[in-house]
Amino acid sequence: MEPKSGVTVVTVPFPAQGHLNQLLHLSLLLATRGLPVHYAAPEPHLREARARLHGWADSLLLPRVCFRALETPAHASPPPDPASPFPAHMLPLFEAFCAGARAPLAALLGELSASHRRVVVLHDRMAAFAAGEAARLPNCEALGVHCLAASYNVGWADPGHALLRDHGLVFHPPGACANEEFVALARRMGQERRRAPGAGMVVNTCRALEGEFLDVLAGIPSSDGPKLFAVGPLNPVLIPDGAARHECLDWLDRQPPSSVIYVSFGTTSSLRPEQVRELAAALQDSGQRFVWVLRDADRADMRGEAAAESGARLTAAASELGDATARGAGVVVTGWAPQLEILAHGATAAFMSHCGWNSTVESLSHGKPILAWPMHSDQPWDAELVCKYLRAGVLVRPWKQRHEVTPAAAIREAIGRVMASDEGEEMQRRAAALGEAVRATVAEGGSSRQDLEDLVAYMTR
Repeated sequence: MEPKSGVTVVTVPFPAQGHLNQLLHLSLLLATRGLPVHYAAPEPHLREARARLHGWADSLLLPRVCFRALETPAHASPPPDPASPFPAHMLPLFEAFCAGARAPLAALLGELSASHRRVVVLHDRMAAFAAGEAARLPNCEALGVHCLAASYNVGWADPGHALLRDHGLVFHPPGACANEEFVALARRMGQERRRAPGAGMVVNTCRALEGEFLDVLAGIPSSDGPKLFAVGPLNPVLIPDGAARHECLDWLDRQPPSSVIYVSFGTTSSLRPEQVRELAAALQDSGQRFVWVLRDADRADMRGEAAAESGARLTAAASELGDATARGAGVVVTGWAPQLEILAHGATAAFMSHCGWNSTVESLSHGKPILAWPMHSDQPWDAELVCKYLRAGVLVRPWKQRHEVTPAAAIREAIGRVMASDEGEEMQRRAAALGEAVRATVAEGGSSRQDLEDLVAYMTR
């Protein structure tokens, strides 16, 4: 019998872009420490995760991660519905993945456990079936990767906690932020974790952003196990100069420092045509420079946008933006955009965002304040954290108005607060200081760097 190799890692993301992205960044961080890593997801999502990755200096690093396809049963892939704040069009994929990826993952873990001393599974907490499969093998263990804010779990456990009360933070119940089917799926994944508890939880956050909440979370019993590693931000914070650049970066190069608003609402939400018109009018009337990513939400099967709807939305935007784009005051990006590089650019002043945790951490790690426009799920909480606790953003649309079209005047007022007021100058200074503190956590001697080294030491013990 051949001797077994040492430790290998399997990362299992949930098949939504923000989750895929975080687990791939984590996989690359572990690969830089010399660990062999297998990144396991449905084939279309493996392809898109690779294609959308940016911000890493070492082009030779990606081949060190082994991409393993988890065959998922056939499922519907309806177009996104801009009238729905929650991306219900993704639910067929989510259900098919959680039900069907278990068997191929079990086969992969069995293969690796036969040839390695230890297999460590780092699974998205929304892919908690992986913990159950890890528990079946004597030399396999699991840790849950929490792709949301650490503070979200504090609110989930105790919406009336003193830390929330002291800062006026409101934790909206999950049922108010997602549809019933998704909440039920999340609860089933929680049951999976309780049946097969792992070693602990890995969180994409840092003490500079959520130190008080991490202290509270450490005292709350976790279904993932007792250990807690805060290793964020997982995204690179020093963006290398690359040979191939998106054209919007060339446009940013020609703009004055801290003069541009970056507008993007992520990969799971689409704006209604009437909302597109109001936002376009606000950008036009504000007189501010902008980069606006205007695209439909991802489909479950990762096919391209619905051409007819996209065309209507772009026509509406173009008619409102009028001479803003003609005179070079703004750029509209209709496909995927290199968000990390845009946020890191010196011309970018602020980020109008849906407040997904990925985008929130990326914005703050580059010191950019946020114009918060939450759409669903954990995003309302992230907006609360940014605006009230970190005081690094303003709310564009109150959560209770999520089913309404936000008028151009309200959007323009929020833009003015951040870009053209004493309040905005102070907010930009505070965001810049936060960015420095966040970057320090991943530098030598920082808390997140130490937690990452502790995680590697635990896995390779």
